[in-house]
Amino acid sequence: MSRDEPTGGDAPHTEVYDLFRRGSALLEARDYEAAAVPLERARRLEPDKASIREALGRAYFHAGRYAAARDEFAAVVEGSPVNDFAHFCLGRSLEKTGRRVEARRHLTLAAGLRPDRADYRVYLNRLRSG
Repeated sequence: MSRDEPTGGDAPHTEVYDLFRRGSALLEARDYEAAAVPLERARRLEPDKASIREALGRAYFHAGRYAAARDEFAAVVEGSPVNDFAHFCLGRSLEKTGRRVEARRHLTLAAGLRPDRADYRVYLNRLRSG
């Protein structure tokens, strides 16, 4: 689900890419706490890389670490305000941390950016009615 994978090249970038790949594999294997470890290291090395922060946010979210997920997705949205998936995930994280008004805003943005995504609308409608 990442949008821009880190690129390999010189040694530091290769290390970041390896950490990202290891974290992504653990994420796909649904070992969310373990996935966070290499992804956190990758983020320390490349804090502005949206793909790393998005993957780390996903790991945190699925591990039930919603406030940490919120922070990661907020950083992605700040760097890329038209990233529908980041808005969606930020909205879900905000909802899980009790910040429903802010959550509604980001879910509305996600649904507006990608009107073809029925899942975005489902969560937005659930939040509106609840």
